[in-house]
Amino acid sequence: MAGRIEDYALIGDMQTAALVCRDGTVDWLCLPRFDSHAIFAGLLGTEEHGFWRLGPAGSPDAPPPAADRRTYRGDSLILESEWDTPRGTVRVIDFMPPREGAAPQLIRIVEGVSGRVPVQSTLRMRFSYGRVVPWVHRHDGRTVAVAGPDSVWFDTNAETYGESLTTYTDFTVSPGDRVTFTLSWQPSHHAPPGMPEPEQQLEATEEFWREWVDHCTYHGPYREAVIRSLITLKALTYAPTGGIVAAPTTSLPEEIGGVRNWDYRYTWLRDAAITLSSLLRTGYREEARAWREWLLRAVAGDPENLQIMYGIAGERELGEAELDWLPGYENSSPVRVGNGAANQLQLDVYGEVTEALHLAHMTGLARNDYASLLQLKLIRYLEDHWDEPDEGIWEVRGPRRHFVHSKVMAWVAVDRTIKLIESGDANGPLEKWRQLREDIHRDVCERGYDKERNTFTQSYGSKELDAALLLIPQMGFLPPDDKRVIGTIEAIQRELSTSDGFILRYPTDGNNEGVDGLPGDEGAFLACSFWMADDLAMIGRVDEARKLFEKLLALRNDLGLLAEEWDSRLQRQVGNFPQAFSHVPLIDTALRLTASGAYAG
Repeated sequence: MAGRIEDYALIGDMQTAALVCRDGTVDWLCLPRFDSHAIFAGLLGTEEHGFWRLGPAGSPDAPPPAADRRTYRGDSLILESEWDTPRGTVRVIDFMPPREGAAPQLIRIVEGVSGRVPVQSTLRMRFSYGRVVPWVHRHDGRTVAVAGPDSVWFDTNAETYGESLTTYTDFTVSPGDRVTFTLSWQPSHHAPPGMPEPEQQLEATEEFWREWVDHCTYHGPYREAVIRSLITLKALTYAPTGGIVAAPTTSLPEEIGGVRNWDYRYTWLRDAAITLSSLLRTGYREEARAWREWLLRAVAGDPENLQIMYGIAGERELGEAELDWLPGYENSSPVRVGNGAANQLQLDVYGEVTEALHLAHMTGLARNDYASLLQLKLIRYLEDHWDEPDEGIWEVRGPRRHFVHSKVMAWVAVDRTIKLIESGDANGPLEKWRQLREDIHRDVCERGYDKERNTFTQSYGSKELDAALLLIPQMGFLPPDDKRVIGTIEAIQRELSTSDGFILRYPTDGNNEGVDGLPGDEGAFLACSFWMADDLAMIGRVDEARKLFEKLLALRNDLGLLAEEWDSRLQRQVGNFPQAFSHVPLIDTALRLTASGAYAG
């Protein structure tokens, strides 16, 4: 059985990622890319769907013990887990070396710390999300698993044996002993990958992360949380293209046992745009430049039909399917791959992309003429479509509505483009678009605002609230001291807060179909809770903002990682993990609170 979502650690090489549980089990790994088929899919099923456990040997009838301690080595993505056993202490070091043209590798090093500790490695590879048992055989003294186009090579300096379609290694370590294991992926029609050099790759990986973190310009009181979030965002970046996945997983549920299970291994323009914002403000211009180049390639030739998400190399077709042989995480089904929301109309995306391009321009990122041309084309599209209903930021699967947040972000797109023209860096019908900006603003204030309750609403004519309305002051649509802004913040606090003070995206209705067209409920959306902290700081309630922010920090797991949501009833993380859309607003709120001096100590 898979561990709790927050029991996992992330390791990765900026092209794919693995999740390692507290007991030393790798339950999720897709090779060679984030969006490839998993060779370990135990996270969404059972051990029969693939896993790799490495740790102290235990009783066959008892569950494997959880590590007594685990941490990342400094500011890196190198995981160190330690077990104290009756016979001594053993350490396992897990990492994936950044690769440039080399085979993707997962490396695990067992190190004896004290005593003499028996250790076991149990490797069960199952390709195609647990459905295919590969042909495992020996080749020139190496173990290789082959199925169709894929091969995975297993190298170790310990003896191995096979039993019940599983590869085992049993050994004992004393102080100073080091036993190494490497999994390397290679197309099955290629020659074998080169022999791994685990110790040298460990040193190189540590140096990579040390140098990368040195570029961070934030040195405030929340540096530890900010650095860990930045490392996580870097790990979610697909290095060859600059695309940023929303999360490295699929179908981790927003409600345990429910149907709200989606594939997040793609690049959402919204998520990636706000990630670019955080990277720029913390000194990571190269990552921001790479994302802008990815964006321009992804939308090239058809900017008017902007998709809300693309594949990590800019792919447009992300057809959704269900994997019926996987029971799902804690029986949360269906398990989905692909994402049908790619074809939705979400007008807010035009605003997020334009805001990101505007910020890149304002922070001095080298000018790109096509980026300016793209921005102008997006506004020409919005001229004719901003007043249409859409599916909105939360990708509802019910009927389209006139979502207030979508209209606000359409206003943002026009406003930032006007600023680009006013700066002299682009040409466009300035007066015409100033009038368009005014028209959108007036429309939102007249049709999206409930005067009786003094709050903006989720959509025109509705009574429901939506936490995305918290972005109104942050986007500059209205000033923070506007009574309508304050009223909206207070209404969301009253109506969308959980029992422990976190913020839901919008109301859901249990077993009945809610405003999003889906049955069931979900946890508090962590990004929305960070937005609330931002808004509280903006309206002068800085002490309240700091307290909420530090409550959110306390939800992180022991390694500083956050999923998408928090289940206040079960007191656990839910949703895909780790989630970029949670770590980005963490960084933003830390920067805002630091600037305001609203922190303890």
